[in-house]
Amino acid sequence: MKNTNFVLFGLTHWAILISIPLLAWLFAQLAHRLSIPARTGIRVALGGLLMINELIWYVFKARHNSWQFPGTLPLQLCDVILWMTVIAMLLKVQWAFEFAFLAGLVGTSMAIITPDLWEPFPTYPTVYFFLAHGGIVMCVLYLWWSREMRLLPGCVWRVLLSLNVYAAALGVFNWIFQTNYMYLCRKPESASVLDYLGPWPVYILGGELIGLLFFTLLWLPFRRQSVEAGTR
Repeated sequence: MKNTNFVLFGLTHWAILISIPLLAWLFAQLAHRLSIPARTGIRVALGGLLMINELIWYVFKARHNSWQFPGTLPLQLCDVILWMTVIAMLLKVQWAFEFAFLAGLVGTSMAIITPDLWEPFPTYPTVYFFLAHGGIVMCVLYLWWSREMRLLPGCVWRVLLSLNVYAAALGVFNWIFQTNYMYLCRKPESASVLDYLGPWPVYILGGELIGLLFFTLLWLPFRRQSVEAGTR
């Protein structure tokens, strides 16, 4: 049973939505003024904080006996995106950045805009939710705006293929264990973009098409940079 007092697009929600890109921009501006070792320090610190926040959450769930097979495992898409973000921040792995950037700015942003909360704000679970999801978006924006990493040609199809492979595996898991990871079996109970995409399974295809559209739009600034670099 849900017990949340969080007001969608209320003052607190707007403050969170604005602070995420603002913090990414401020850290990126700071990085532009620092030496390479100092910039590395910022990147590793942000990635480390994101990782520590997630590990604390795992300990919290373990202490409250919230890890239950099969329904409460860290298998949601945002869980995968978070660890891809950590890998990108700590190790600058290109494929991890591409996955975190495209899937994070599309999927995780939607989770922040229409949060599926179960506890009142500001209890720890809701604070964790916004720290984790907001941290993903802030970190990938930081990597872009600080020019630490960039998307490479073919990234849209690589990430889309990876997502479909993961979704197919989760679909089998959902079917066997009657779970609903990635909302592949039914929509979230709270309001979400999926509400406008039709019934099951139509909304899954709609989500895929929206993902492809937004992935392509996110790639366009990097495509221009690649074209300009190739003409020099």
